[in-house]
Amino acid sequence: MTTPDHALRFTEQELAMLGKTADGLSAYMGKSVLAEIGMDDDAEWVIFAIPLGVDETPDEKATHVQMGGPGARFVGNRGGLDLDTEVYDCQYLWAIQITEDPEARFVRLDQNGDEFDFAMELSELLPFDLTDEALPDPDLELLEDLDDDEDDEPSNDSNDAPPSIH
Repeated sequence: MTTPDHALRFTEQELAMLGKTADGLSAYMGKSVLAEIGMDDDAEWVIFAIPLGVDETPDEKATHVQMGGPGARFVGNRGGLDLDTEVYDCQYLWAIQITEDPEARFVRLDQNGDEFDFAMELSELLPFDLTDEALPDPDLELLEDLDDDEDDEPSNDSNDAPPSIH
């Protein structure tokens, strides 16, 4: 039995990014987008897919996958589905897998499962910018705006009047 190479696994930060991507796609598309983590040949991958409704007719041109069930790992919101016990038919969107290639840690697969992009950084393959830049403090901005407004108002200082001649 071989021990898995931890370099071929998503880090906690990468898993968080993938979960945020699934949630962002759900909001953008107006449908639940699931992100299931799996493993193939000791390397992890993630599949993004949309669960199909019971009364929904699947698109015959689209690739379909089954997601969920005992032992399945998901990141992001689960769309209110019982993914721990139930298996759902889903329309496959795209996937990312980790590679052993020293030039590209990640490979992105398109809707047909074909490789079409690669990168060393996961964020380069995701559809949204997920950097956690510090947001400005709204209270400080409000104080700065108030200070600016005070500086703009004319004052009633006696220094503003022309000098008097005696």
